[in-house]
Amino acid sequence: MSTRSRSTRSGYRCTECDHRSAQWVGRCPGCQAWGTLEEISAAPRGGGRQIVAGAPSTPARRIADVELDATRTRATGVDELDRVLGGGLVPGAVVLLAGEPGVGKSTLLLEVAAKAATRSRVLYVSGEESAGQVRLRAERTGSVHDDLFLASESDLESVLGHIEDLAPSLVVIDSIQTMSTATVEGSPGGVTQTRAVTVGLTALAKQRGLSVLLVGHVTKDGGIAGPRVLEHLVDVVLAFEGDKQSTLRMVRGVKNRFGPADEVGCFELRDEGIVGLPDPSGLFLARFGTAGDATVSGTAVTVVMDGRRPLLAEVQALVAGANIPSPRRAVSGLDSSRVAMLLAVLERRGGLKLHDAEVYTATVGGMKVVEPAADLAVALAVASAKRDVSLPPDMVVLGELGLAGELRRVNGVGRRLAEAARLGFTRALVPPDSDVRNSGMKITEVRNLGQVLKQIR
Repeated sequence: MSTRSRSTRSGYRCTECDHRSAQWVGRCPGCQAWGTLEEISAAPRGGGRQIVAGAPSTPARRIADVELDATRTRATGVDELDRVLGGGLVPGAVVLLAGEPGVGKSTLLLEVAAKAATRSRVLYVSGEESAGQVRLRAERTGSVHDDLFLASESDLESVLGHIEDLAPSLVVIDSIQTMSTATVEGSPGGVTQTRAVTVGLTALAKQRGLSVLLVGHVTKDGGIAGPRVLEHLVDVVLAFEGDKQSTLRMVRGVKNRFGPADEVGCFELRDEGIVGLPDPSGLFLARFGTAGDATVSGTAVTVVMDGRRPLLAEVQALVAGANIPSPRRAVSGLDSSRVAMLLAVLERRGGLKLHDAEVYTATVGGMKVVEPAADLAVALAVASAKRDVSLPPDMVVLGELGLAGELRRVNGVGRRLAEAARLGFTRALVPPDSDVRNSGMKITEVRNLGQVLKQIR
């Protein structure tokens, strides 16, 4: 039997979730990740080396004496990205942009690199493509500039050599999972290598005041690939989202040490590159009709908040058939469980016979709407389709619908209505006690579902 005391035994810690284990296992019991447990040694009690004070590398200063000029944001030239970043890139900041393959991450960052090259040198490092392949994309998207330098490298030491030679102000690494360093063991993309490369680049960025943009992969579940500590090491984490069946792309802030973490930027992916959409509401509206501006039945317009940005969204519904033993319920772009709840409320509280009819609900333009503020729009779209009566084309509806059929307040009503008024809508249905002062619209407050359905006759 070992004479080593329990306090001096080594243990194992998961690099993903920090789960502690007395013995090594291939799969972490906490987060179920494979190969993430590393050995840690416990310091013996009472026998450890005493910690003594050391000489500070720089003297402490009053916070009011710290200069700000070197840490102010610098615009990237891509307005929608600057919106999410909080104004632009901060010198010394490390930004991680993660998204699915083919969503447009490299195209966006190549455009950012080309615009930044108009002011200073930029280094674009590609570990996945050759320099010739990157040049082809740059020719197609118009991102060629004399001060934009390309390097096809996957070794961190070689990248640091390029940085020493060029002294750029911005470095783009595409992608962090392809980079490796000889200082640690492991394959590229593994936990140890990814963490070591990120630590090295982050230290260099802070030391030189160098902005670094990292491209990251995502797992099949949509999470950022690599160790969880990767998100803690960088200053900004952005999620690049988009449906491959749609040209709409969204950059969503997940973490931001220099600005808001709930902002959203909208882009459209085209053959000639990626273009920012300062006014994307038109993609989510399909205003068509049979006579003049009159809309067809089964459509309702609402305003959703994506981060801090109000966006108009159109909800469509189709009610077909009667006396069907097992009617179908199909949902696209909405929460299916919430739509099922709203259909039950419509039947029980609104008196609509829907249990034997097929109901289809969807959003326009590939938009995903999950917030409860769209409940009233979904309910009115279904009621409009059932009764075959169209809603006024200049009306938006807001409100969360409860199980008792009551309408509840939603946040940001003023900002939502201001966006609707800007786009030409003149009437609105809102829950009671909403802050609708100075909206410039004709407001109707409704308390319950029965009162709302009186609007559809």
